[in-house]
Amino acid sequence: MRARHFLLAILGLPVLASAQIDPVKRDLIQFGYNQPLEGQAPIAGYAFFYHNQPDFLRTNLTLRLAVAPVYLDSELGFVHGLGPQTDFAIGAAGGGFADSYNEIDAGKYDKNQSFGGNCGELSASIYHLFNPDDLIPLNFVLRGSAHYSAYDRNNTTASNFQIPGNGGTFGVRTGLRWGGIEPTLMPALAMELSVWYEGMFRSNPDHYGFDDDRQVEAASHIFWGSAALSYTLPDSKQNYFARLVAGTSVNADRLSAFRLGGFLPLVAEYPLSLPGYYYQEFSARQFVLLNASYLLPIAPDQRWNLNFTAATAVIDYLPGTGQPGNFASGIGGGILYRAPSDKFRFIVNYGYGINALRHGHRGANSIGVLLQIDLDKPHGDSFNATQPNHWRGWNWLLGR
Repeated sequence: MRARHFLLAILGLPVLASAQIDPVKRDLIQFGYNQPLEGQAPIAGYAFFYHNQPDFLRTNLTLRLAVAPVYLDSELGFVHGLGPQTDFAIGAAGGGFADSYNEIDAGKYDKNQSFGGNCGELSASIYHLFNPDDLIPLNFVLRGSAHYSAYDRNNTTASNFQIPGNGGTFGVRTGLRWGGIEPTLMPALAMELSVWYEGMFRSNPDHYGFDDDRQVEAASHIFWGSAALSYTLPDSKQNYFARLVAGTSVNADRLSAFRLGGFLPLVAEYPLSLPGYYYQEFSARQFVLLNASYLLPIAPDQRWNLNFTAATAVIDYLPGTGQPGNFASGIGGGILYRAPSDKFRFIVNYGYGINALRHGHRGANSIGVLLQIDLDKPHGDSFNATQPNHWRGWNWLLGR
């Protein structure tokens, strides 16, 4: 959700990994890339290998790794480590470019005010299941983290632009999640209702920029909620997906604000997608975003599919950023190919940003590709979340 989740083409993090221990063995290769057709924009994409290994060394240990060319995100989960319904996990992450920042204002990518950032992080998490006997799991999440950022100048950073000083951030995140979404490209079946809080407390708050015209806040607080549903018709395999995300903040700055834009569904746990726009084009203090998509098989074997997407948002821009008007909408379409075993999925897509500002005019175009390779056998259409046995009930709720 935050600006520091900016990822270059060399980076990417699985969307579910930071919210619960994944009980399903997975070996996935994920790749995504967005290319705007107007203007200049930061490189936008992800490429990573996602490995999740339950029963790692012992039956109650789960190892999760997300490996990108210059970044590693890992977590070791202790199932029932703090009680029959309470899991515990420790994590470590770090590498290059993950804390880089790109300044985009009024549809223009300003390289003079952009800079690089590398980081390292240690974390500890608690995951508690409230309703082990219910059909859909309700989980409580509590995480504490210690994060260190080291910023550096890009080749294009203006000589009179002062970058932020290096320093640590102590973070706390907590929330409730009912249901969940599988960390795969276009899951067939999913449902989630969740609410979250994240606080960032910095050891080195400071001014930076041109003549100290912007600030790194000592403490920033963000709040958001999400409601999502993905459902696939059993016979025709048509898929319907909708997600509503809303967020607000207190003392947000450029490094902690919500960032909206682009179409990269696995770039973050909650991707704030707007087809046709630059990736992370808008910095927001608060927002409401609605995404929807429809997948239509066009071949008898259901290997080839048409995909239609749409999104609209109301945005309260962070001061010093944004564009005239608080509404941003985008539409898109593409073609999905799915291998017979479903081990391979490939999407070519097009997006049109209806309200995007480019060279004084409205409207922008982009193209992109998404790829998923499943190195394990397919998991089927039913989603196994933290408690896989109980997700059989989700099929029952939808009459499957």
